[in-house]
Amino acid sequence: MPLLANKIAFVTGGGSGIGRAGAIAMAQQGARVIVTDLDAKKSTHVADEIISKGHNATSYGLDVLDDIALKAIIDETVKTFGNIDILHSHAGYQTEGNLEEVSIEGMDLSWKLNVRSHFIASRAVVHHMRKQGGGSIIITASNSGIQYDREMIAYATTKHAVVAMTRQMAADYAKENIRFNALCPGFIDTPFNAGFEKQMGGRDQLEKYVSDTIPMGRWGSTEEVGQSIVFLASDMSSFMTGHALIIDGGECI
Repeated sequence: MPLLANKIAFVTGGGSGIGRAGAIAMAQQGARVIVTDLDAKKSTHVADEIISKGHNATSYGLDVLDDIALKAIIDETVKTFGNIDILHSHAGYQTEGNLEEVSIEGMDLSWKLNVRSHFIASRAVVHHMRKQGGGSIIITASNSGIQYDREMIAYATTKHAVVAMTRQMAADYAKENIRFNALCPGFIDTPFNAGFEKQMGGRDQLEKYVSDTIPMGRWGSTEEVGQSIVFLASDMSSFMTGHALIIDGGECI
């Protein structure tokens, strides 16, 4: 039987990159996946891709900074399908720069997307999960949440904060059988690396950093992270909560 047979999984930021890979991987393991993204066309494309392969998906356009819309779509999911078993709260933001270079607006947006939106999404699902007897909440942080990147103050600060928040929620809800874990990828080859690319002086320099600095000497793939998402979503990780799962080829060693 598929690992996630008959499970309902809700994904934010699912239109591309890691969010897309996780949605596809969970659908392949039997979950019905609700794919949401700021760009409704992207979420629809991913859902159509999942359906074309014989799996189940629904899509919505969603701005996770809209608290009312976020809660409404989660509530609608439960009303339509009866429950919500998995939340992958993935949407995030990256801006490069040190204390003097990052604008106040950039820091505020980093906080809203990298911490606050995960708080709102988790808050919206947790009472549904309590009623049904449990669930798995996966929050995308970064290996920047367990180490410090030079001249990335907004990103590293907010990623450390969301790891701490995930662990706090894990401690608070463990007895409810609601698990919270942080997904902490390193350099996965997606457009999300634009901030690091700019900071390092271009794609060539970023490629050099990856090959010279990461012990495994390569990028990670979105498919590799997708399998880690399935692990955290499924009973394979049933005794794991409050964990920061680092997938970075050894970069943080």
